[in-house]
Amino acid sequence: MATTRTAHTVWEGELLTGNGTVTFDSSGIGSQPVSWPSRAEQANGRTSPEELIAAAHSSCFSMALSHGLTGAGTPPTRLETKADVTFQPGEGITGIHLTVRGEVPGLDEDAFRAAAEDAKKNCPVSQALTGAPITLTAELG
Repeated sequence: MATTRTAHTVWEGELLTGNGTVTFDSSGIGSQPVSWPSRAEQANGRTSPEELIAAAHSSCFSMALSHGLTGAGTPPTRLETKADVTFQPGEGITGIHLTVRGEVPGLDEDAFRAAAEDAKKNCPVSQALTGAPITLTAELG
């Protein structure tokens, strides 16, 4: 069964001086302020589309990696994934780097890296973001 998740943003004013609020409708976890300076300069307590993409990508990748490892008979004890989404004004998103550290009993570094590469390629968010180069660092920890 397909699912749909919803968020909405209310924006007021021009791009450079305006601001908005993004609201997470499906989860009800609240609203976060967003502005051009928070996107192109310092966050200053506000979010950005790139931070939201980073959150989506790190969680999707972690789920895909957990699923792949479990299916191979080596379920993880813990996975910690960070996604860095780079935004260049005038160009857009220029790259995404995933960093994952895992605790996976019975698995060596090479097998972990291979599983992580597979998750990077096959997680639905990675597939949706094919317009940007996605790189990966994976290590057992």
